[in-house]
Amino acid sequence: MSFGYQVLGFGSGGEAPAFIVACGGTESTSGDYKIHTFTGPGTFTVSEVGNSVGSDTVDYLVVAGGGGGGNGNQFGYEGGGGGAGGYRESPGAASGCYTVSPRGVAPAAALPVSATGYPIAVGGGGAGPCSTTGGAGVNGVNSVFTGSSTITSAGGGGGSGNTANTPTPPAPALAGGSGGGGGNPACGGAGNTPPVTPAQGTAGGGACGASNTGGGGGGATAAGSVSTNQSTGGAGGVGGTSSINATPTGRAGGGGGVGNVGPGPATCGGGTGAKVQSSPIVATVGTVNTGGGGGAGGSITTDAPSGPGKAGGSGIVIIRYKYQ
Repeated sequence: MSFGYQVLGFGSGGEAPAFIVACGGTESTSGDYKIHTFTGPGTFTVSEVGNSVGSDTVDYLVVAGGGGGGNGNQFGYEGGGGGAGGYRESPGAASGCYTVSPRGVAPAAALPVSATGYPIAVGGGGAGPCSTTGGAGVNGVNSVFTGSSTITSAGGGGGSGNTANTPTPPAPALAGGSGGGGGNPACGGAGNTPPVTPAQGTAGGGACGASNTGGGGGGATAAGSVSTNQSTGGAGGVGGTSSINATPTGRAGGGGGVGNVGPGPATCGGGTGAKVQSSPIVATVGTVNTGGGGGAGGSITTDAPSGPGKAGGSGIVIIRYKYQ
């Protein structure tokens, strides 16, 4: 009879698990997973890479700034809601299956990392018109995670709008991550601009020739609603909900358009549109760090607008990985 010792290996091929070690942004944990949240520019700095038995890739969510809502005038050419900032997210399988990405398997998988610093840019929301005299909204600013593959989400498109005392159709809604809403009689702006697969956003809704109303801005997962009557502005398109930060959070909803009787609603951080007639509901801004589109403004009477379209919400970048 012979005696001996059995050598036990670690994991696949006997390799011991090693994990990513990194810093940057606001850091938190959820079980065995670490989360870095950037609400402004910064650097995701990796000091140790880890391995495939432990962790060597990171999941991410990159949302750009939302577009500003447009404003209307006393001639019935009303404002469209701002489009949501582009929304791009990895599938989530690398860091605990925390979610099914609302944008599908974007773009393919988690990103591998090296021991280096990765710049993070977080886009600001686009401005609404500069004054109560009206105008079109401004596009939001891109958010970027410069990793092993650069992930760029495009700023949301500004909503259609016009200046007061100008009896001409409004400036067109702008294209972006999601498109801005069209004010009467303009079409909505295109979404997923520039194009990526899967799409980072949707188109804004148009006004279809209905006076005193405007369409909603596009959202991450659904287009802005078309406004077909004078009663209610088009609703902002629905955004996406993710638990990458361990809490189900809706982001990148489109801004609501202008309505004659009721304002266009919004979801997932988008702003609410204004109400045209007396006792106006003032448009609201897109929520900060959600990439929501700004709500649209419109005129009360032939003498004055109800208030300008509002700014879109700033974006956010979140990175997640297994750390133990």
